Amino acid sequence: MKIALDIMGGDRAPGEILKGALFASEHIEKIVLVGPKKFLNEELKGKFEVVDSSDFIPMDASPMDVLRRKDSSMHIGLKLLREGKVDAFVSAGATGPLFLGSTTIVGRVKNIERPSLAIPIPSLKGFTILIDGGANLRIRPKHYLEFAIMGIAYARILGKEDPKVGLLNIGEEETKGNEEIREAYKLLKEKLKDKFVGNVEGRDINAGTVDVVVTDGFSGNVALKTMEGMAKLISDIIKESIKRKGVFAHIGAIFLKGVFKDLKKLLDPRAYGGAFILGVNGVVVKAHGSSDALAIRNALKVARDGVEMKLVERIERGMENVWNSGNGG
Repeated sequence: MKIALDIMGGDRAPGEILKGALFASEHIEKIVLVGPKKFLNEELKGKFEVVDSSDFIPMDASPMDVLRRKDSSMHIGLKLLREGKVDAFVSAGATGPLFLGSTTIVGRVKNIERPSLAIPIPSLKGFTILIDGGANLRIRPKHYLEFAIMGIAYARILGKEDPKVGLLNIGEEETKGNEEIREAYKLLKEKLKDKFVGNVEGRDINAGTVDVVVTDGFSGNVALKTMEGMAKLISDIIKESIKRKGVFAHIGAIFLKGVFKDLKKLLDPRAYGGAFILGVNGVVVKAHGSSDALAIRNALKVARDGVEMKLVERIERGMENVWNSGNGG
């Protein structure tokens, strides 16, 4: 297995990206570094296969830049994936260019009109996959079904044997939402049958009421950023409260050290590494723009799991099944 890594993607490139590659090399046999060779020392050149690039996509680039700047590390990495020279591609670069590049350069899976960004969210039952996390701001009812099929495939890779799907809405009743959402509800109910449990609300994402929550990219991204902000708020409140309460609070915190450690780990986005861009004809992982070495290491592991568990093939099979037999499995 070969996984290509964009060493120029992200706010902390190339330093933290290269450190992450070194950490991941203990678990992944072949990592291909894509980027300017001038940033690599002799040790890195000797340890990894390197594909040189003379350009890179900055974090504030427009989506179209990935198509125009063919000598960029992102464009070259996606091209390697399309040509079958690598099995997966990982980048912490700008979401817009990476998403457009994935759908245009790598191409889409058959029967998928809208690839999407799938985000694993911590929940009381382990995780909930939120899809779409920000790639498609406006979608049609058919696309909710596509997202559901892709989310089911992803959930199974993460260990859910019989994933259940919910449609993000402003209430649980079937009549809630605008006309588009109500049409999506009918289609999901018809095609997914008992895999679809109905409408869910924002609070259900972290509660783990379902395994997959489907929504448009605008609502999904708002929900995601709100949860990230709330997680930071809770952490900051606990820290400030302990400081204000004095010595007894500090003593109590010592006894709860293990609990706080577990909470920090659960809420740390670095632990999940990255999100799959689902629906493209290859394994592409979008790491967070602020990824450090730990996050990059985990993003590479996510890519490895996607290849080993045949994520693309599962999505293809799921789409064929749902249109041919009405079975989303």
